[in-house]
Amino acid sequence: MTIKIKSTDEIAKMRVAGRLAAQVLEMIAPHIKPGVTTEELNRICHDYIVNVQQAIPAPLNYKGFPKSICTSVNEVVCHGIPSPSQKLKNSDIVNVDVTVIKDGYHGDTSKMFFVGKPANTQKDRDSLKLIRITQECMYRGIQQAKPGNTLNDIARAIESHANANKFSVVHEYCGHGIGNEFHEDPQVLHYVSPENNIEIKAGMVFTIEPMINAGNRHIKLKKDNWTVVTKDGQLSAQWEHTILITTNGAEILTMREEESNIV
Repeated sequence: MTIKIKSTDEIAKMRVAGRLAAQVLEMIAPHIKPGVTTEELNRICHDYIVNVQQAIPAPLNYKGFPKSICTSVNEVVCHGIPSPSQKLKNSDIVNVDVTVIKDGYHGDTSKMFFVGKPANTQKDRDSLKLIRITQECMYRGIQQAKPGNTLNDIARAIESHANANKFSVVHEYCGHGIGNEFHEDPQVLHYVSPENNIEIKAGMVFTIEPMINAGNRHIKLKKDNWTVVTKDGQLSAQWEHTILITTNGAEILTMREEESNIV
């Protein structure tokens, strides 16, 4: 395993790429409403990244992925492919996952959205709780991302909060190092494991992106070889940030304006 410690110049470029990725999620938010297709969301994001940001959407053609963003709706855990036949409807939950390449460096982030206005029903309350707890899992993980800790400290914070709320953590997909490559070492597991006992050091850049299921943790891959869904058909949520390890903690490179009072 080769974990790259980023140089000052690389960090500067990653701050730019991270900010651009965050801006894509800020830009797309008003478009996420009942009746819009996930293909329309993909087109809007693609045009913004390419024409406004003068950047590159990293997912497009990455290992054959056909679109510029991932849109994972309801029981889709990750890697949902935008489609002209998939219209969002009231009470759907959707994760929009964006990775931008600028000057050769990647910024990777995702956010959950609740479609329409929540009704006062148990279903909608449960959906909102899953979204909230998953975001809290990510933030709790980020709080543990500091020199001297290990990746297992991040995983423990995520796993314990999910389990305390009767949710489960997906094991098969994880965070990852990132820089001038989309996926670098280390793998950042969201559950405690001996292979995750890696010391965190200043200058590391990696993503924390827990996938939390309302039911059990088990998943299956659909026939398109990309879309991952919960095996039991229950909802799944995910949030993601790219973070830089500093001398005393973590700097969130993909932070959105709306988070300035949260983190």
